Amino acid sequence: MTHADLLIVGAGLAAASLVDELRDAGDERSVLVVGDEAERPYERPGLSKGVLLGNDPMESVYVHEADHYASRSVQTSWDDAVESIDPDNRTARLASGTEVSYTDLVLATGATPRRLPIEGMDLPGVHTLRRIPDSAAIKATFGEGKHLVIIGAGWIGLEVAAAARQAGTEVTVLEMATVPLAGPLGPQLGEYFGRLHTDHGVDLRTGMSAAAIEGTDAVTGVRVGMETVPADAVVVAVGAAPNTKLAESAELDVDNGILVDERLRAGDNIYAIGDVANAVNTALGERIRVEHWDNAIRQGKLAARVLVGSDDVYDWQPYFFTDQYDLGMEYVGRSTPADEVVTRGDIDSGEFLAFWLRSGVLTAAMNVNIWDVSDQLREHIGREIDPARLADPQVPIEDL
Repeated sequence: MTHADLLIVGAGLAAASLVDELRDAGDERSVLVVGDEAERPYERPGLSKGVLLGNDPMESVYVHEADHYASRSVQTSWDDAVESIDPDNRTARLASGTEVSYTDLVLATGATPRRLPIEGMDLPGVHTLRRIPDSAAIKATFGEGKHLVIIGAGWIGLEVAAAARQAGTEVTVLEMATVPLAGPLGPQLGEYFGRLHTDHGVDLRTGMSAAAIEGTDAVTGVRVGMETVPADAVVVAVGAAPNTKLAESAELDVDNGILVDERLRAGDNIYAIGDVANAVNTALGERIRVEHWDNAIRQGKLAARVLVGSDDVYDWQPYFFTDQYDLGMEYVGRSTPADEVVTRGDIDSGEFLAFWLRSGVLTAAMNVNIWDVSDQLREHIGREIDPARLADPQVPIEDL
């Protein structure tokens, strides 16, 4: 049986961040990182942004060079999977047959794209986007004369739509809701993103559900009501489900992710980080599960600090970004569709700020094509601010 002082299950960005923070702190415990992909840790945003657009090579997504982990005395097992864990005996069994005993365990098992319970999901030409091969396969469907149908107008769906249109692909997006992105942004700004895509030639159809994906040997279309929308390829982008099967089998507490406290602890000597962690956020006073790049990095670093004895907690505001056409956006905080929205600047110009307020308290802020302000905006989240000051471009952001 192999022993690791620290066993990390999952080899994504959160795991890579944990390892680097641990070693940077001078901690020399033995570490084993096990990942079920045949890849070392990489950053997923590029798969729907730069790589899919053709602006960046696939190699750009990797967090580090291949020899990085060995150089930091970190053992790795790629293209393997942890099949079971025994918390009582602090052991794990890998798909390769290896048994590992551990002192501390970190679950960074990520999430899996959701599938639709409709006919045709398994047809060739139907894709989801999560891993390197997914991005490469979707990019290969782009081109003049090709028709791509995207089911779901969330962040992934719209980023794929933008990349496909910029490659000359005809794109239809099907969205169940009446407004795209209404959940995170509310109806006004959801409509703004909808117009962004229709202005670039996307056939955006809201309030519509895919009844079936049609085809025999390969996908040929998507049935919506009595109509079939032709398709050379389909991307299903309807969210992701946390990978909790391993945690459930170990009888850890699970509810939309692995339940962890403000220090990412799921049990005795067990932690969870990244997309799979449903964690107590002390800044918000509630549990949240966040599937974004920034959170993976920060939670990986926090877990490392906790492991070396820090009393730090999960206390930062969620952050995410998107790039679509000539629009670059950063969002920080956590709003609801019911929050009041205040904008600064002309939305139609493509350069503006947006603020969300609940009972006069700033819950979130977004900068669109205005840069180097996200950190300043973050500092104001949770403060009571006069909406007139938010809307006034003469009031410097640092003075809100």
